[in-house]
Amino acid sequence: MKTSNKSQDNISTVNIDGLSHWYGRGLTRKQVLYSISMTISPGEVVLLTGPSGCGKTTLLTLIGALRKVEKGKLSVFGHQLCGSNRKTRQILRKNIGMIFQGHNLLRCLTAEQNVQMGSDLLKSLSYRERRQQAREWLAAVGLENQRDKLPQDLSGGQKQRVAIARALSACPKLLLADEPTSALDSVTGREIVSLLKRLAIEQDCSVLMVTHDPRILDVADRLLKMEDGKLLPVLE
Repeated sequence: MKTSNKSQDNISTVNIDGLSHWYGRGLTRKQVLYSISMTISPGEVVLLTGPSGCGKTTLLTLIGALRKVEKGKLSVFGHQLCGSNRKTRQILRKNIGMIFQGHNLLRCLTAEQNVQMGSDLLKSLSYRERRQQAREWLAAVGLENQRDKLPQDLSGGQKQRVAIARALSACPKLLLADEPTSALDSVTGREIVSLLKRLAIEQDCSVLMVTHDPRILDVADRLLKMEDGKLLPVLE
């Protein structure tokens, strides 16, 4: 396992200190995260492992500004999310790419159009440039011949690759991925993870990836493990 040589200081993409989270109210209130502290540096690839239900996805959604921070400090790109308003979270999300297991593709749009939803966030590009970028990312995930198909005509693995291309087409500075290789065969999964690694290097994009796939652990700068809502010491 490689050790990242990037400094982890106040320029960290993600900085977390004492983050805790609960679900429910009253007697049904249950704590799911316990005093999580971690940092992610620009261009760093971090893999997060652990059993199902231990809080990994909850942590990703908090970092992705999809949930309100209840207790502790969580800053992304230097912006504190604890106590932040909706507008701040919306602005942050424009620089965060998210890949979740549900794909979340729009059924009425083709593969290319779904991917272009990501590149449409780049207002500095013309429509033609955004469309071309969408096509290039589809080609990068091996779907250049599937761009006119609707999600219903794609396999589960192909839908996952469209979702990955959509996240990458927005040129994010932080990519959050929840089991991105779960629906992919070993060869395709390896190609996708190598693509994410290249993105981190070439665009200085930080990557936090939840995975149960032991075949891709060697791409990480760091490997973290979570159990019962707690972050365990870093494995070297």
